[in-house]
Amino acid sequence: MDRRLLIVDDDPLLTDSLGFLLQQEGYDVAVAGTGSDALDIVRTSPPDLVLLDVGLPDLNGVEVCRRLRGFWNGPVIVLTARRQEADKVIGLDAGADDYVIKPFSSSELLARIRAGLRRAQQSVGGPTIAGELVVGELRINRDARTVTMAGQQIHLSARELDLLLLLAERAGMALPRRYLFDTIWGPRFYGDERALDVYIRSLRKKIEPDPDRPAYIHTVRGVGYRLEAPPDA
Repeated sequence: MDRRLLIVDDDPLLTDSLGFLLQQEGYDVAVAGTGSDALDIVRTSPPDLVLLDVGLPDLNGVEVCRRLRGFWNGPVIVLTARRQEADKVIGLDAGADDYVIKPFSSSELLARIRAGLRRAQQSVGGPTIAGELVVGELRINRDARTVTMAGQQIHLSARELDLLLLLAERAGMALPRRYLFDTIWGPRFYGDERALDVYIRSLRKKIEPDPDRPAYIHTVRGVGYRLEAPPDA
């Protein structure tokens, strides 16, 4: 059965062109021009993924995302023309899984969609088990707050574990530095942001086979960090 995607945008030129592209890729496409319509569609006929524009004529896209998270857990990719890091962070805080900055290439968007659908599938039927996140040979048990790499237990501090959990919950996605810092240390912390890099280095020493050549925790220049399994894991 074709995957069903919902495009939420009030620009008919974009929804027409994007809808055509996605249909050519084999997706079933629905369109909503307002946030209210999007919420109604998701309630009555839940899609597999939502592409959500930030600038909508009624509800702000971030508010739509917050409301969606009250009753639906599917992947949301925010579409935004804003390049400020703060806008990305707000979208992630509202519950978005990923973001794409306009103008975007077709290949980039399609890759993000495939990744979002793949993560959603893994969360319900892949290697992840209840209370546990699995990324390659890395296993994190949320409830027990334990970590193993290739079957060997890894001892982490509370803050190291919180940071690793945050990266693992959105594995494969580049998370902005500001988002990571604010989530772990809190937006009212006015210390040195380089503390984040110190913790990343510490995590790499503990979980990476070769910390000087990270296979799991990757630096994304100009953005932040991404956790993903190496191809051979």
